[in-house]
Amino acid sequence: MAHNCLQCIKYLMFVFNLLFWLGGCGILGVGIWLAVTQGNFATLSSSFPSLSAANLLIVTGTFVMIIGFVGCIGAIKENKCLLLSFFIMLLIIFLLELTVVILFFVYTDKIDKYAQRDLKKGLHLYGTDGNIGLTNAWSIIQTDFRCCGVSNYTDWFEVYNTTRVPDSCCLEFSENCGLHSPGTWWKAPCYETVKIWLQENLLAVGIFGLCTAMVQILGLTFAMTMYCQMPGFL
Repeated sequence: MAHNCLQCIKYLMFVFNLLFWLGGCGILGVGIWLAVTQGNFATLSSSFPSLSAANLLIVTGTFVMIIGFVGCIGAIKENKCLLLSFFIMLLIIFLLELTVVILFFVYTDKIDKYAQRDLKKGLHLYGTDGNIGLTNAWSIIQTDFRCCGVSNYTDWFEVYNTTRVPDSCCLEFSENCGLHSPGTWWKAPCYETVKIWLQENLLAVGIFGLCTAMVQILGLTFAMTMYCQMPGFL
């Protein structure tokens, strides 16, 4: 009976990690695709220029693939060393995610102030050589969310040193419409607009986070159960 139980856990563990690995391949593929096409949503931060959507997806996909691969081989070969390595890596990632979430809620106000200050610095890179990703990102955000600037549309005045905003701030887009009067521009601040949008979709974000945590806990449970059920050290 114990042997049958071990075999059942073994194949469940293998299928679980195979799906985990395939998920990593998908994330990595999307990240590479974004990087190759320069990605519409590059980083908006001037302090962390490498913190782009493409780079984050590539790093995340690579880690997920490595962890899934170690789990697959550990399960199918019934190798306790690999199973323990899988458990430790997944546990470290889970604890890091938990720490980040706790720190985010504890220091929300400070993070808000720093993010707005950093985003305003990033505005000065808009339209400059080598920053097409940042330029596209701001254009898409302002068009889709019907907003302008970080905390106010006047943020752009400091960038252009005149009463002007990007054309993506216009109520009705046309070439050089950002030179027209403020009455033709979106007035809502982008930072608050996006923040409100996230709060309105908090349930979806929460469900996604909960599902991610449950998948990781399931993986930890499978790995430790199989590790403890296996006799000796393989």
